[in-house]
Amino acid sequence: MAAVIAIGVIVGIVVLAVLVLVGMYNGLVRARVRTREAWSGIDVQLKRRADLIPNLVETVKGYAAHERETFENVTRARAMLQQAGTAAEAAQANNFLTQTLRSLFAVAENYPELKANQNFLDLQNELSDIEEKIAYARQFYNRNVSTYNTSIQTVPNVVVASMFGFKRFEFFEAPEEAREVPKVSFARPPAPAEPPPASPPAPPEPPASSSEE
Repeated sequence: MAAVIAIGVIVGIVVLAVLVLVGMYNGLVRARVRTREAWSGIDVQLKRRADLIPNLVETVKGYAAHERETFENVTRARAMLQQAGTAAEAAQANNFLTQTLRSLFAVAENYPELKANQNFLDLQNELSDIEEKIAYARQFYNRNVSTYNTSIQTVPNVVVASMFGFKRFEFFEAPEEAREVPKVSFARPPAPAEPPPASPPAPPEPPASSSEE
């Protein structure tokens, strides 16, 4: 009888341990899935941004065809973004693209006709909207990465993570200056204030009348 009880206890402990391991494993899988889904939000916006670049470059070329180096830098940055394989590479390429777009918009400042082009205005507004969505998606993704990376490095999850090959995710970082949405002001500068009209000259005073002696 005692042997049966001992076996029952051992079996119960084994079953409980298996259930705990399964629970931890499932928790890590859910955290990994959430992190991958969060990354897909960034990936979609980065692809949208890359898709805008050819049209944007062609629009600016129509007014400033001689700005060859600027166009080449933007095109190179777009290619880097499309070829990025990790979050760190994508972040670096996206930051480089942001810098090159600032140069492109600086060129646009020299061409009033381009700044008034409706297609250019639409592209610039859409790009700004995408930048805001990337910033939101970055925060959401990085929060999930932080939670997941912490989970696979803390006891007892670290045991399960090591057994089943759970790997850390990279953060999607951006330097402080690259987090600002590149914007171009298309507002016309205020006209200089006209000077107030000059006051009319005062009439000459009448000569003093001389008294006869």
